[in-house]
Amino acid sequence: MTSAGTIRIQFSKSVLGSGCRGRVPGSCFPWPLTRGLSTSNESLRKTRLYDFHVQNGAKMVPFAGYAMPLSYGSVGQVASHNHVRMSAGLFDVGHMVQSHFRGATATAFLEWLTPSSLKSLSPYSSTLSVLLNENGGIIDDTVITKHSDNAFYVVTNAGRRDRDLAWFRQKLDEWNSGECAKDGKVEHEILEDWGLVALQGPKAAEYLQNLTSSDLTKLTFGKSAYVTIGGFLLHVARGGYTGEDGFEISIPPSQTVEVAQLLSQSPVQLAGLGARDSLRLEAGMCLYGNDLDEDTSPVEAGLSWVIGKDRKESGDFIGAEGVRKHLKGGPPRRRVGFVVEGAPARQGAQIFAHSGKEVIGKVTSGIPSPTLNKNIAMGYVLSGWHKKGTEVEVDVRNKLRKAFVTPMPFIKPNYWRG
Repeated sequence: MTSAGTIRIQFSKSVLGSGCRGRVPGSCFPWPLTRGLSTSNESLRKTRLYDFHVQNGAKMVPFAGYAMPLSYGSVGQVASHNHVRMSAGLFDVGHMVQSHFRGATATAFLEWLTPSSLKSLSPYSSTLSVLLNENGGIIDDTVITKHSDNAFYVVTNAGRRDRDLAWFRQKLDEWNSGECAKDGKVEHEILEDWGLVALQGPKAAEYLQNLTSSDLTKLTFGKSAYVTIGGFLLHVARGGYTGEDGFEISIPPSQTVEVAQLLSQSPVQLAGLGARDSLRLEAGMCLYGNDLDEDTSPVEAGLSWVIGKDRKESGDFIGAEGVRKHLKGGPPRRRVGFVVEGAPARQGAQIFAHSGKEVIGKVTSGIPSPTLNKNIAMGYVLSGWHKKGTEVEVDVRNKLRKAFVTPMPFIKPNYWRG
């Protein structure tokens, strides 16, 4: 989401998630960094900006199969986080998988893979969506941008690359060989080695406006357009993964470094994975592998809003039966936010009823919030324990800490809606 990582957005509650996991000892970066991934530099992929990061003093770490910047020089995670909240930061999210789906039946194909209503999406509008398995579990979260009824731009998570691409191949073969494709087959193009950067923060629009003659005030949240920036014609989507106003810009391989240089002059600062994670958690956004997985339905994850209203009852999408079961009968557990007293809760911490005896859930992400100066977290609890203000206890380093269920996002989003 891809990240980053990355809008008619139904992004009113959440936006793009980025597939990753990670922990760096002694830092504020709260993830298990390389779970299931090799740490050998030789085996890691590199984005087009790898040398650019190194030249700018980045600390490179393994992330979703890539060598990615954690931070830059002496600028710590909290300082970088605060700079994005107050000014502007540039993130490399080129590890995300960018794809085009084209063909006469492209809309119907993607409405089979996801529960979203894409027919009603206007051109150059986007929506957060989910790829579902046969049981209704989330294979990945994705942002789908409709260019036309026959053409879509889709961004999926780096950490799910192999799973997603195999799923696309399998389902395309089924679709194109059957009656569904009688009006035309669907083609899938992967934009290998393309750049993708996210310019985020309250000063992002002013900065980018100085580089283009296009009127960016007309490019509202959830919309995209091809925009000439510093002489380069680029796909620009307004949105992101921080809760701030911003843009996600797709760049051809040969232009990626020049565009990154153009977009990273003062007051913009380069920002890495550490700041990206704390920003997205304050904004209440999911991280695949932490907050989402194949055993979790979109209803449990609080993502029912990505399911098209017209599709909840009759939509013929993969996993529909499992999703409708949760929609009609209620999910067994729900994703919620918490404010935790004392020490911060991290991924995997058990959540107890306030009696301290009954285990009712688990924390999936947690940090000390740089913006709020509170310990925030998200996780899953049994239905009935999910209501605002409910008191629970969280096991933090073998000590139960009081916590309260809190609405997300934790901070007020600053999206540009015109």
